[in-house]
Amino acid sequence: MNREPLTIKVILEEHAALREMLRSVPQMLKLWRHRQTLPTAADFAALRAMLFYIDEFPAKLHHPKETELLFPKLRARAPEIRGVLDRLDEDHLRGERAIRDLEHALLAFEMMGEPRRAAFELMCERYVRAYLTHMQTEEREILPLALQVFSADDWLDLDEAFAANRDPLTGHAPEEGYQALFQQVLGGLPALA
Repeated sequence: MNREPLTIKVILEEHAALREMLRSVPQMLKLWRHRQTLPTAADFAALRAMLFYIDEFPAKLHHPKETELLFPKLRARAPEIRGVLDRLDEDHLRGERAIRDLEHALLAFEMMGEPRRAAFELMCERYVRAYLTHMQTEEREILPLALQVFSADDWLDLDEAFAANRDPLTGHAPEEGYQALFQQVLGGLPALA
């Protein structure tokens, strides 16, 4: 294949946007702890928007296409990677519960204040570390192998599916109803704003 498949471009763009957001959350928490302040109402709103984004877009748009389209094709072409793919699929399933637990921990921190800060920070740190490791595995092991073993026809099918991804953090206009959400997300991400 002479050009980089659109699927690879979309996955890497979505990973880059998500990576920036994931890294921003602990930085924000560290700053508030360093200042010995609690987040303001606007800060909590930005955090809620960021966590909702993770639940709404990657978990419902990005992960299903990997699990239902990319990974099965790769299992068929490269059975030796089956264990890694199984672990990544398990990450996707656990991630659905983990993001909701993190959203609940944020709500507890917002409602209960300082006594719930450490629990939220620890849960956030673990979540971010696991998610970054997950994306790194996909980028270092899965995508290079897919480039080696997929045919042009494989990429055509995948490219068609991944072209439909319209993640606003990768430059697409937000869909109807999501404009306010993305203003809050971008407000919490000075590096992307």
